[in-house]
Amino acid sequence: MQPVVVREYARLTTAALAHNTLDAAHISPSAFSWLVKLGQQFKANGLQLLQLDDQKWLRLDNYVGVLESPCGQVIEILPKHRVEGECKQSARKLLRKLILNAMQLKQRETGHTDIERFDAPLPEWLMAQFLTELDSLVKRGMRFDYQRIEEPQRFLRGQLDVVKQLRQPAGREHIFHIRHDIFTADRPENRLLKAALLKVCKTTQDNDNWRLAHELQSLLHELPASTDVQSDFNAWRTDRLMAHYQGIKPWCEFVLSQHVPLAVQGQWQGISMLFPMERLFESYVAAELEAAVQRMAGIKGEVNTQLASKYLCIHRGKDFFQLKPDLQLKLGSERWILDTKWKLLDAKDRENKYGLSQQDFYQLFAYGQNYLGGEGTLVLIYPAWQKYPAGTELGEFRFSDKLTLLVMPFDLEAQDAAKDLILKLQQGIKHKLQQVG
Repeated sequence: MQPVVVREYARLTTAALAHNTLDAAHISPSAFSWLVKLGQQFKANGLQLLQLDDQKWLRLDNYVGVLESPCGQVIEILPKHRVEGECKQSARKLLRKLILNAMQLKQRETGHTDIERFDAPLPEWLMAQFLTELDSLVKRGMRFDYQRIEEPQRFLRGQLDVVKQLRQPAGREHIFHIRHDIFTADRPENRLLKAALLKVCKTTQDNDNWRLAHELQSLLHELPASTDVQSDFNAWRTDRLMAHYQGIKPWCEFVLSQHVPLAVQGQWQGISMLFPMERLFESYVAAELEAAVQRMAGIKGEVNTQLASKYLCIHRGKDFFQLKPDLQLKLGSERWILDTKWKLLDAKDRENKYGLSQQDFYQLFAYGQNYLGGEGTLVLIYPAWQKYPAGTELGEFRFSDKLTLLVMPFDLEAQDAAKDLILKLQQGIKHKLQQVG
């Protein structure tokens, strides 16, 4: 079955289409029904995966990643960071960068032709990363451990289980009940790796992935696969002796579908993972700002995430409605409260307020009053794109003479986007000081 590639807020249908696009695609009726049931599970837990338009059409929400239905339909959902043209390659590149940042992973560099195969589908990229890590782990040496074995044998080995031996019926005096230890690779971490490897062998359609997967399978053919994935993940050790296993664990979780917000009911689990795009964007901006602050010389600064120390009001002596801005940036004696929004603005559409939300302004005003004491600068950060390019300035939005809001674009494809944002904030402070002077 041909994989379907769409992006956020795309529409999926069982009706016939002339051709699939990133915003509308045809899927099988069984995959459609499965998605509807999955959406109901999400909704029951307060999450919005999709909206059902009618019996033939549904609209996805802002989750990105990949889903594989029981019928084998693979749906790859990419970020919507551009509007014009087909942009699979850049969207895949962006999504991979955001996932690596959010999971605090490093992509292992390899010497063959995979010079970042950004055009490969997301599932194949995930499997390639897992296989590369597993290949490195096998070459370095897998962790073995002692395992206690209790069994009847015709010879003595280890310790004799005297109690069982005395209870043995007549005619079996030649059988010994023994206990002994064996040095084996049969441990939770290795069983999970074998289960993930078998899944890759069955799933991959990429020649390089298929070849490497079967080479590794021949090396690990004696190792049993995990029969209880969740229990084995809970037993995964993180001590010093297992430090070289930590790099492969997230990739193993991806392959075994441990990064879906809700478990898919039933026995089938394809290679699936979903991330809310809002959280990926927030995490990336925070990481880039923190790295930029650390590189700045001569100024002591820090970036704080997910503040939760203030409340909107007090009722009968108790705090009500916790306020949680995304970021707080400190540079010397200056402080800013920042909030990220994954939404595409139009810098020329002033009539419709550029696409800004009044609710977001209410939210930032509350942050300013409670975290900045009604005096300072708030920042709303949106992704940069064609209609809102990096460097665009919409001007200040003034709540009062002392409290202002800046709306700023963040270029996800630029290396110095965070540094540029910090420099503009510093320039704004210098400009205000000159006006006061």
